Amino acid sequence: MGLLLQEDLNFLLTNRLPRRWATQFVGRIARSENPLIARPALAAWRFFANVDFADTQQTRFRSLGEGFTRALRPGARPFPADPSLIASPCDAIVGAHGRVADGVAWQVKGYSYRLDELLPDPRQAERFANGWFVTLRLTAGMYHRFHAPADLTVEGVTYQSGDCWNVNPIALKRVERLFCRNERAVIETRLANGTPMLLVPVAAILVASIRLTFLDTPALLRDGGSARRALSVSVKKGAEIGWFEHGSTILVFLPANAPPLADLTEGQPIRAGMPLARIG
Repeated sequence: MGLLLQEDLNFLLTNRLPRRWATQFVGRIARSENPLIARPALAAWRFFANVDFADTQQTRFRSLGEGFTRALRPGARPFPADPSLIASPCDAIVGAHGRVADGVAWQVKGYSYRLDELLPDPRQAERFANGWFVTLRLTAGMYHRFHAPADLTVEGVTYQSGDCWNVNPIALKRVERLFCRNERAVIETRLANGTPMLLVPVAAILVASIRLTFLDTPALLRDGGSARRALSVSVKKGAEIGWFEHGSTILVFLPANAPPLADLTEGQPIRAGMPLARIG
């Protein structure tokens, strides 16, 4: 009973307030370099978010946002050289994962969503309708940049406007089709051997800011509108491809011949560069 009350309170505090207003407000705080604002904001973040600075280039920041988007020391996240291994693009906690069944994936047990609702292009939804998916959730204290999980070519990006529900497990158990409701980007990629793969960064409350390094990084992704941007950008495995300005989720969609590793478990912490799936 106590746990249910805690979950109810968490859900109320993080979702039943004006989500877009709260996100814009925190965004202003995060950008401020005024010490009277930045210092208490950074102190609160470090206290509540269990921030790990073990591999960071620096531990002193001018703003909360600078702390969120901190870089790591070179070599802190090695990626496997084996071309058959697809690595995790980010530090995260592994969420729901498994087979996509006739175009249906799961956000948590009992709550499904359809790929043709998540993705703007029905051809992409059909392509992965019987593939595999892995949900990777970034918490507020984690390293927030994400990387190419393999040698690949980015072939297109589509921004999808949406809400900014919290994406923690409590919200995932209460809000149906949450990933299909939230602001997100659909990144179409193709591996060196021709294997297609989708990366879908999903924004959340207090975040709603996705930046991609192969586009105009100083601009927010939403600034470019919702039209698909056709690209042909080659990216090496492990190279940075973007970041969230807080914490959120990345959905990875793989074809039928690239299943997640058998020992992958829900709730497992994973770091960028750790093996995630293997091309068969």
